[in-house]
Amino acid sequence: MPISLRRLLVALTLCCALTAGATACGSGSDDAVSAASTPSATHSVDRQKLAKTRFVANAGLAAGATYQWIVKPWKAGKFKKGAHGRKLALVKAALAGGFAYNRLKAAHRNAEGDPTLSKALAPLTAGIDSLKELPSKLRKGDNPDGVAGDYNDIINKVKNAGKSAGAEVKDKVPSTSQLTSGS
Repeated sequence: MPISLRRLLVALTLCCALTAGATACGSGSDDAVSAASTPSATHSVDRQKLAKTRFVANAGLAAGATYQWIVKPWKAGKFKKGAHGRKLALVKAALAGGFAYNRLKAAHRNAEGDPTLSKALAPLTAGIDSLKELPSKLRKGDNPDGVAGDYNDIINKVKNAGKSAGAEVKDKVPSTSQLTSGS
């Protein structure tokens, strides 16, 4: 039993550190981040292709993390009170939620480089921003079924918007190092 408690404490400490780090990283100037991450292309068509590629990669990572660590456990009933492995599933889901939010914000920035994608994603901006609070709700255990459903809905809307703009998003499960580093 002490090993389980120790693992829980390590996982919670890691989760809090990652959440604080992700929050701290998001408070900087978006202009500096956009300028640094925008490649210098000689032709606008190259920039649009690169924007779609980056969008697909970032949205795919967000979709993969959401499916693997939020939707699958939710469908398996791991978030219900008294379920075996509930605490660990909630910690993993909170980490995945922070990661997915980070990648969706990056995908949104990428979509701004492509006129078709930016028009398709414009209605989803408020939904993506609303995901910011969901990892803390998952960690606290506040209605995890509703939180998992919200993530699933937003991811499906982003995938549909990408598909309608000619950038089909496929789930790509991030590695553990990507998940823990947040990028």
